[in-house]
Amino acid sequence: MGWLSKLFSSELPQADLSALGTDIHSHLIPGIDDGSVSIEDSVNLIRGLRDFGYKKLITTPHIMSDFYRNTPEVIYKGLEDVREALKKEQIDVQLEAAAEYYCDMDFEKSIDRGNLMTFSGKFILVELSYLNPSENFESVTFKLQMQGLTVVLAHPERYPYWYHSFDKYESLREKGVLLQVNLASMTGHYGTGPKRIAERLIDNNLVDILGTDTHKMSHIDVFKRALKEPMLHRLLDSGMLINDKL
Repeated sequence: MGWLSKLFSSELPQADLSALGTDIHSHLIPGIDDGSVSIEDSVNLIRGLRDFGYKKLITTPHIMSDFYRNTPEVIYKGLEDVREALKKEQIDVQLEAAAEYYCDMDFEKSIDRGNLMTFSGKFILVELSYLNPSENFESVTFKLQMQGLTVVLAHPERYPYWYHSFDKYESLREKGVLLQVNLASMTGHYGTGPKRIAERLIDNNLVDILGTDTHKMSHIDVFKRALKEPMLHRLLDSGMLINDKL
């Protein structure tokens, strides 16, 4: 059944996320950012994501100079702790780690130093301020691309300063930036603005990656609601997503 038939059916079936295979945006390492607060919390979150059909999770703790001064060493240590807990609980999910880099001046300096946390060999997840455009985003993108990396912009639907400049999203794609939309945005979880822009990005075939951006157990219930959202069905049927290649 195509998305249009589903849209006009009396009740949509739950979308099947298993075809995605991989989630590349979450906060599952306890105690190092605003995500999981304990190993038990991490295990329960990962169990919930597995039950949606995910087979591989690339968790991405924040690296942000003012708040979360995480390093690869801190993140990899936490990763091993969570992996050990998953082994004990016999939860069969492949867990890897990268980072969600906040686009500030410290990040630009870290690009010059190297030792960046990427995923699938060549991708790097970058987020922007919710209040104002990051003035160095273009220079950061250029530097990363010169190093052979592909920038994945986290939740572009959540940056309100672009809501009336939709061509900005098209321009980013033309410059080789991939767009990662949050699953919860389709439910209106972050507000009507993000929901509207997420739907418009889907309508214009501008979404490359669907991410959960999992932080806490209440998100699992939000994701359950998202499974019946018409635009999620349309996105999954679009053939545009590259999650399964990551």
